[in-house]
Amino acid sequence: MTNEGPGATHRASDGPTIAYSAHLVAKDRPVMALVHSLGMDHSFWQAVSDGVGERASVVAIDARGHGRSGVGTPPLTAGRMALDLREVLDHLGIERVVVGGASMGGCVALQFALDHPERSAALALIDTTAWYGPTAPADWEGRAQKAMAHGLASLTDFQVTRWFSDAYREREPEAVKHWVNVFLRNDMQGYVEACRMLGSFDARARLGTLRLPTLVQVGEEDFAAPVAMSQALHEAIAGSTLDVIPGARHLTPLEVPQRVADGLLELCAQVRS
Repeated sequence: MTNEGPGATHRASDGPTIAYSAHLVAKDRPVMALVHSLGMDHSFWQAVSDGVGERASVVAIDARGHGRSGVGTPPLTAGRMALDLREVLDHLGIERVVVGGASMGGCVALQFALDHPERSAALALIDTTAWYGPTAPADWEGRAQKAMAHGLASLTDFQVTRWFSDAYREREPEAVKHWVNVFLRNDMQGYVEACRMLGSFDARARLGTLRLPTLVQVGEEDFAAPVAMSQALHEAIAGSTLDVIPGARHLTPLEVPQRVADGLLELCAQVRS
């Protein structure tokens, strides 16, 4: 199988270009399809992919409105973003995947598993939720309005303390700076539409329909999608596994990539067994 670097693109059925990277190994190995958190891009998964090595293929998209992917016509929905992932997989000739995502990407991965169960072998919900709560529309609209009024840089001090633990920020200042720069490169319209999508996202009513191996993973110190949200996912999805990572905050694929890679590989093992 071949690899397609971050310059690879596929045109979505409604017009915008969706960028992706694909590290494709032997055909008998499982495929992970991964979606990044709000404000990031496909490179969010690089350290996790490195931890997986040749034991699985990894396809990571730039979610609509992020990285090199287009925005399309508003409003942005989790269903449309999940369909973008499916269309990239169709383009690559990949049938079934271990689908996973972090934060916003977890919402998209959950939507993918709900909308495309025949394509979903297992599910990883990382630092995420099925619903951000009763004040979510106003909360997320407030963040969008602040970004539009004052620029994305006005959000970074707040975001960084939620993304990473104190220990990680002290230990890896250059990495923190890198991810802040990725965040600052966001398309404003894409960021705003993604905030509004998260404000309206509510998949709670369908969680009981899921019948596939599911990992729910969260940082112990996650303030953005607290452990209670992951606990609710775990309780609603029959047979799911909950992994609370000590000392980590919201972006665990960046802070503890090998822990996340190991969790994804365990899902692959469950599928193969």
